[in-house]
Amino acid sequence: MEFLQEIQRRRTFGIISHPDAGKTTLTEKLLLYGGAIQEAGAVKSNKIKKGATSDFMEIERQRGISVATSVLAFNYQNKKINILDTPGHKDFAEDTFRTLTAVDSVIVVIDVAKGVEEQTEKLVEVCRMRKIPMIVFINKLDREGKDAFDLLDEVEQKLGLQVTPLSFPIGMGYNFKGIYNLWSQNIQIFEPTDKQKIAQTIAYESLEDEGLRQAIGEESLTELKESLELVKGVYPNFDQNQYLEGNLQPVFFGSALNNFGVQELLDCFIEIAPPPLPKSTDKRIIKPDEAAFSGFVFKIHANMDPKHRDRLAFIKIVSGIFKRNTPYLHVRQKKKLKFSSPNAFFAEKKQVVDESFPGDIVGLHDTGNFKIGDTLTSGEEIQYKGIPSFSPEHFRFINNADPMKAKQLNKGIDQLMDEGVAQLFVLNLNGRKVIGTVGALQFEVIQYRLLHEYGAKCTYENLNVHKACWIMCENPEHPEFEDFKRVKQKFLAQDKQGQLVFLADSAFSLQMTQQKYSAISFHFTSEMN
Repeated sequence: MEFLQEIQRRRTFGIISHPDAGKTTLTEKLLLYGGAIQEAGAVKSNKIKKGATSDFMEIERQRGISVATSVLAFNYQNKKINILDTPGHKDFAEDTFRTLTAVDSVIVVIDVAKGVEEQTEKLVEVCRMRKIPMIVFINKLDREGKDAFDLLDEVEQKLGLQVTPLSFPIGMGYNFKGIYNLWSQNIQIFEPTDKQKIAQTIAYESLEDEGLRQAIGEESLTELKESLELVKGVYPNFDQNQYLEGNLQPVFFGSALNNFGVQELLDCFIEIAPPPLPKSTDKRIIKPDEAAFSGFVFKIHANMDPKHRDRLAFIKIVSGIFKRNTPYLHVRQKKKLKFSSPNAFFAEKKQVVDESFPGDIVGLHDTGNFKIGDTLTSGEEIQYKGIPSFSPEHFRFINNADPMKAKQLNKGIDQLMDEGVAQLFVLNLNGRKVIGTVGALQFEVIQYRLLHEYGAKCTYENLNVHKACWIMCENPEHPEFEDFKRVKQKFLAQDKQGQLVFLADSAFSLQMTQQKYSAISFHFTSEMN
């Protein structure tokens, strides 16, 4: 019975948004309310050296953006909450898409002034396709922004969602007075206070309360009553089953920076959000309450602690109990591995755990055994599906800027490519290394991390490549295949797994090559597993 209770206690979710919507700030404040931290880090301020808890890589602190998914766990009202704070920047979307395979629900953060932005649309589309339950948090209410009803319309139209407000703002920007909580039927009055600590808000139980009338004024109270009438008339009542099936999205309003509206979001979330869910494999659907352990690697991170040069594989536990020092089957390598110090996470802080349950994220020290998408089980040969990997869009030669550090550079490139930060191609003609990335900013991150984590300097050279295509030919001795390799030899390379890749220099060249060599198939994704 205890095993089933542990599963029911778990809530594993991701926070997604466009950059600067306040996602990392919201993560911080959830930790603050959960009692996991005593004081929130100033995410943007360079004067305060602390930085946000979830942005623990040095480059994240310098630039004020998240470049890698971080995992944070804490307990709140007898629930074990696992947050995956994802990068908002489009250049790191690949990390976010992979992370979405490891969550059971999602909170979407939207900026009250900017509304729905491009990156939010892409990420929500993925969640909609996978029917992931979503809660929308409209942030920064203390700033001047769009009308609440206009925002709700925009969320419905641009994101294709069916929304129902579970809280509603009283005023906006300079006129922001508080929030009416439709979920628990009370009113919180907004008073700007210390942003580092939890604010003590005054709650009124009724719209007819004389104290409320004095606090927000007759005009605001009348406006609130009219808005609530409209909400009840226009939007459907909240239905938990519809939410869990991905057909209805509750909306909360607040100001994460001012610790306002966050507790209402958290209190409702732990009641309505799903516990760990079943997941598909290549053979069958695995349920969390199965006795046999299984899980999959959705992220690899080198140098979580630069002092120890450690490399961790992040595993989402899908079923059974993961136990320390127990041998488990690495399905791809068909060998048993056991782990003496599996870690639970609190951003970069880690602690060794003896047991972990479905929904938990565990970090396993990795010496190079794991790739993203790998499955670990008690013995069953299954493979979890749906870990995406994308064809790169930007390509550059990578050169060693310090001949004395060739070994460090090679090791650094090798480990960062395993993380899925980018892809490595080695040209067949001259052995030169080419880095391919989804976003241009990744080149900067790779250069920075090679220098600061491996002590290796690199420079880049532009390379005119339009697309990387993985090449397959059923008959390796086919005359067409031989001719293709001879004619296109200067455009051919091997990826990290030794697969043949054609680096097409233009869309026209790619089209002509595909027409000429019909016996060869050209693939635009390389499967991680």
